[in-house]
Amino acid sequence: MAAISGKPVSSGDLQENLRRLDRLANLGLVSAGLAHEIKNGLVSINVFVDLLLQKGEEKEMALMAQRELRRIDMLATQMLRYASPKTRDFSEIHVHEILDQSLRLLDHQTRGNLIMVEREYEAGNDLLNGNESQLQQAFMNLLLNAVEAMSSNGCLKVHTENKANPGGLGQLRITIRDSGSGILPENLERLFEPFFTTKKNGTGLGLSITRRIVEEHSGAIEVQSEAGRGSSFILTLPTR
Repeated sequence: MAAISGKPVSSGDLQENLRRLDRLANLGLVSAGLAHEIKNGLVSINVFVDLLLQKGEEKEMALMAQRELRRIDMLATQMLRYASPKTRDFSEIHVHEILDQSLRLLDHQTRGNLIMVEREYEAGNDLLNGNESQLQQAFMNLLLNAVEAMSSNGCLKVHTENKANPGGLGQLRITIRDSGSGILPENLERLFEPFFTTKKNGTGLGLSITRRIVEEHSGAIEVQSEAGRGSSFILTLPTR
């Protein structure tokens, strides 16, 4: 027999309580993850609003802000539908287009910090079956981390190439590299753990969410880092 709050309960009741606590824990993790993504979107929107106020009406910036607002609305909808069965809303997408959209959203931060952005799109086939909004979340998490890891005059490099897995199926490899100070060896193994963070005001959810998205796309993610020379996050996704 075990007791909760001083009242004896049966083993069946205990198992049900444990299942309920597990559901609550999962709901808390999802809610925190969605809040993290909403914060990412709001950062970009606030930048665009400031620029629009300074420069007047800019159609391209307004369209990008509108796209981010739609993404935030979709994330909030996902929170409300958490208990509903999940569906794979996948379609044919071009990864290079999503990478370019993500880099445009960070243009103000990279220019303001004098960070050079290098695009090396060597992949001849960037077409895959996936969810555009989810992959943009993953890319934005990695790109924001890269920018934050660098001081002024840094270099952000985005490289793509096609590879084949041992079975001969096509793969797209995406490498996002920064020229920051690198990641301490003792932190490397914990990077993708939920709530693990080395940032003062970080949530510790960006990388865990990114890994989940990549795995939902039947892909893999790894990190390579060298002290004083920066870090590389490598995503491998199956192509069409």
